[in-house]
Amino acid sequence: MVYCPECETDLDIDEDEVDEGEVVSCPECGTDFEVTTTNPIELKRVGEDEVEEDDDDEKAGGKSDDDGDDS
Repeated sequence: MVYCPECETDLDIDEDEVDEGEVVSCPECGTDFEVTTTNPIELKRVGEDEVEEDDDDEKAGGKSDDDGDDS
């Protein structure tokens, strides 16, 4: 049984029904997930990598704005 990582709804997906890289949606919360492995089925939220990269860019940007000069 596979559960939605967001709302924990049973997604009723069989390993034989999906392929790696396929996108599935939760009928309850509407979140899209990419199938990262099929045995066992593991899901990753679509767009998750892009959000992490944006956060890293903002952190790096915040540090580069402070040049250490207090004048």
